[in-house]
Amino acid sequence: MIPSELRTERLLLREWRDDDVEPLAEIYTQPEFLEHMPPLDLEGTRAQIARFVNGWRDDGFSHWAAVDRRSGVLVGRIGLLRHRDWPLSEEPVEAGWALHRDWWGRGLATEGGRAAIDCWREHLDEPQLLSITPPGNVRSRAVMERLGFTPRGQVFWRGHDHVWYAIDR
Repeated sequence: MIPSELRTERLLLREWRDDDVEPLAEIYTQPEFLEHMPPLDLEGTRAQIARFVNGWRDDGFSHWAAVDRRSGVLVGRIGLLRHRDWPLSEEPVEAGWALHRDWWGRGLATEGGRAAIDCWREHLDEPQLLSITPPGNVRSRAVMERLGFTPRGQVFWRGHDHVWYAIDR
């Protein structure tokens, strides 16, 4: 079973709390986030966190709340998700992240992504781990490549073009 709480050098990856909704919703209003992802208001963020909580219950993994260990500030979300609607294979697992723009450029997505990959390797039997983003999200693509994901193709999914990368066992 994947731990519901992990510590990396600089991050606490933990379960979601009610007071995480507003800080996460703030990330979803930032122009840098909106360049690549659809907006989520407060209610949409609350529903997404509920899906993360349900993922922990149903799949044994999901995204963690990513918290800076030194300050205790929620900096984003990082973790694994199972996609039941992925058009190219049946119910794959994806590693993903979204961070507050003030925390970009510090290697935190790479650090948290590495923890998620390590959990996939240690606790899951999936033959492949995906990472998915819109084509123009060069920052996320660079994180994927630093983590060892390799480009595998493009797909139209959930109404948008995406590129997908993967790591095989």
